Amino acid sequence: MNLTLALNDATVERAREVARQQGTSLNQLVREYIEMLAGQLTGDEILAEFESMWKEPGQSDGKRFRRGELYDERLDRYRVR
Repeated sequence: MNLTLALNDATVERAREVARQQGTSLNQLVREYIEMLAGQLTGDEILAEFESMWKEPGQSDGKRFRRGELYDERLDRYRVR
């Protein structure tokens, strides 16, 4: 599917420069961003994901989670490359 966007020239040129610095095209940069937005989880899906990470109360086997451990994968998933 093709998509037409209306942007001012200065914005397009700045975005092209960002894409060049990342070694990609503006088209690919926009495509990846839209795919990331469309692929985001809903609130219920996020809740289910977190619930699956936690065992029943008292069944944690002493495992303690650091905040960074819980978010590293999610942050990496949406990091612009």
